[in-house]
Amino acid sequence: MGIFVFRFFIIGLITLGGYFHPPFRLSAINGAAAAFGLGLIMMVLETRIRRAPFRVIWSAGLGLLVGILLGWLLGSIYQAVVESPEMAIFTRIFFLVIMPYIGLLVGTRKSEWLDPAYWSGLFKDKKTGRSTKILDTSVIIDGRVADLCDTGFVEGDLVIPQFVLKELQLVADSPDALKRQRGRRGLDVLGRLQKSAQVSVTISDLDFPDLRDVDSKLIECAKAMGAKIMTNDYNLNKVAHIQGLQVLNVNELTNALRPVALPGEAMSVFILKEGKEKDQGVAYLEDGTMVVVDNSRRMIGQTVNITVTSVLQTTVGKMIFGRFNGEAS
Repeated sequence: MGIFVFRFFIIGLITLGGYFHPPFRLSAINGAAAAFGLGLIMMVLETRIRRAPFRVIWSAGLGLLVGILLGWLLGSIYQAVVESPEMAIFTRIFFLVIMPYIGLLVGTRKSEWLDPAYWSGLFKDKKTGRSTKILDTSVIIDGRVADLCDTGFVEGDLVIPQFVLKELQLVADSPDALKRQRGRRGLDVLGRLQKSAQVSVTISDLDFPDLRDVDSKLIECAKAMGAKIMTNDYNLNKVAHIQGLQVLNVNELTNALRPVALPGEAMSVFILKEGKEKDQGVAYLEDGTMVVVDNSRRMIGQTVNITVTSVLQTTVGKMIFGRFNGEAS
């Protein structure tokens, strides 16, 4: 409430100034009306500025200043070579109006150009062995990326954008107990990554205010920095591939590292529960691979020897089908 009273007070002062000292040789009433209108315009601009991030304000101001300097320089050059004084004055005014406008527009829309990570992504040596990887929320909460870094299979520079960190904090502050636990686990994983000697973790301020969802921001961030995206999100994986970006999916890596089971191979499994079909039992390997065993329903709760009959690759991983040999381990 106090800010509104202060705004009306400022507009009132401007209006009084226009009444007692009318601009452009206007009458007192017209001067007050003009000052009142200018005050309202300034208040609207003030509310817009308050909502904008500081980096956008800073980049817009810098763009405006550069535009003014360029406009003055171009106008001076043109005025020095043109013969007509009227054309020279018009051209100088034109440059002094259009260049600051362009600078303000570019500064507002391209505030990420002020981020050092943006320029380091453009000028980094592509031949070096280190590469930049941007982590999304899902892969941080998953936590396996920290194990990969500790083993040395993942190295280089890991970038955590501020909007990902903010999303992770929102999950950690969620009223839902499960989400809150997952968010706190993600924050612990970040702390572990920052202590790792195998990778360098950077928190980037690079953002794209025009984009609302985090996935779109991640894609644009990867394009700007020439980086790869690390994620477990299936949809983000597909969209990034369509746009020509490299994606490191921890789930795909896990599936690729699962042991190969060939038809006719023997193995021992623990029958955990019954299957969907008659006399079927279901077991799981240590890596989570499901094993469907025929003629084993009566062996639930026991470890048995089976023979692999077939292996099915699905979107979520591999499924192994086997036959119970009639022997318990």
